[in-house]
Amino acid sequence: MAKISFKPGNMLYPLPAVLVSVADRKGNTNIITVAWAGTICTNPPMLGISVRPNRFSHHMIEETGEFVVNLTTRELVYATDYCGVKSGKDVDKWQEMKLTPAASDVVKAPCIKESPVNIECRVTEIKRLGSHDLFLAEVAAVHVDDAYMDKNGAFHLSQAAPIVYCHGEYFALGEKLGKFGYSVQKRT
Repeated sequence: MAKISFKPGNMLYPLPAVLVSVADRKGNTNIITVAWAGTICTNPPMLGISVRPNRFSHHMIEETGEFVVNLTTRELVYATDYCGVKSGKDVDKWQEMKLTPAASDVVKAPCIKESPVNIECRVTEIKRLGSHDLFLAEVAAVHVDDAYMDKNGAFHLSQAAPIVYCHGEYFALGEKLGKFGYSVQKRT
């Protein structure tokens, strides 16, 4: 198999496609789809999202220093795409996508009720990188849908049918191939 030199760019795929809910100081809210999101630290729990400064939600995050990352599913794929291509300055995405804002515990931005996981975040730092600003944030609270909890208190996100974004397309996650540590696990 031959390798072809390709123009430099971001080819780190697949990525989680998440819905980020935001609010401004006046209480106006919006939802933005972000594929450039990820875990950056365990202790303290932190994540990062990258947002273009010209996006409608950018000023809300910058103004309040808060947002909620809402994980997406097969059932939310249409809303995930819509919230990424439509601007909140033109449409009410909550209403158009029939999504339900739910009160957060810590931040003023609402959670999306239909999401299986809501991660409330407080911005600790903004890195201006060029086309995007990276919002580094500490996780302030997490909510999980009890429909995916088992009798032992374990959470099973895979049952929610999470989706990923890969080079312009959305995909459902498929077959389980292993689990953390299985390569060194003792065989019985």
